[in-house]
Amino acid sequence: MPEAATAPAARATIGDSEFDRDTALTRRAPGVYDIDLSAGWTIIRAVNGGYLLAVLGRALADALPHADPFTISAHYLTASQPGPAVVRTDVVRTGRTLSTGQASLFQYDDEGREVERIRVLASYGDLDTLPDDVRTTARPPAIPPMEHCFGPEDGPAPVDGSSAITERLMLKLDPSTLGWALGQPSGKGEMRAWFGLKDGRDPDPLSLLLAVDALPPTAFEIGLKGWVPTVELTVHVRCRPAPGPLRVAITTRNPAGGFLEEDAEVWDSADRLVAQSRQLARVRLG
Repeated sequence: MPEAATAPAARATIGDSEFDRDTALTRRAPGVYDIDLSAGWTIIRAVNGGYLLAVLGRALADALPHADPFTISAHYLTASQPGPAVVRTDVVRTGRTLSTGQASLFQYDDEGREVERIRVLASYGDLDTLPDDVRTTARPPAIPPMEHCFGPEDGPAPVDGSSAITERLMLKLDPSTLGWALGQPSGKGEMRAWFGLKDGRDPDPLSLLLAVDALPPTAFEIGLKGWVPTVELTVHVRCRPAPGPLRVAITTRNPAGGFLEEDAEVWDSADRLVAQSRQLARVRLG
């Protein structure tokens, strides 16, 4: 008898995805939340900064009267590890259109002392109330069709350590930004890719916080190697993304003094600029 055809896997929906489960928090008290940081979002030796930002973003969405992040700035103080953590939030101000809050994530060291890992300050609102006037000179990045791009499964891991996060992402990198994977970096400091979640969940404002920090570092295409830990990351969410894959373009122009900046743009399937970010990261230039 012929083998039965394998039914295609069902697409995950917003609220019922691995990303949603792994960023879900348990409210212990008003403004205090517990979470077990998943090892599934690690890269090299630590939990990915975009995943952590989404965790804190979800906590603030619960603590504030508005649900959507408009701007969120994070300072990464110490590297987070998979395992238990506590998030504490504080409402700074509430208004009719915007509410502002801050949040910190803590873990415990080997001696049982509480260590702050990341601290954020954010303003939240309702993206659905924004006017539809758009007067922009920005244009979507020119990325080849997805079938002409390449994912982590198409080549060897670029660095030693965990690459668990790549198993949860749909990443298809622009071949013109993949010279580093072939030992021939372009030196341009650019990275472009199609982005989504592997289980098919459509993007929302919280997943945009992950998208800006999920591509390989632009440092690789400059010819640098090793961990590029984030020091500070600011994200602006401009509108609610349409269903479908995102396009992410990241550039850096000034690696200097052991640091570099990365500017990211995220575009949705309707050709709208849905998020922008800038981060400062450490890099080994020698």
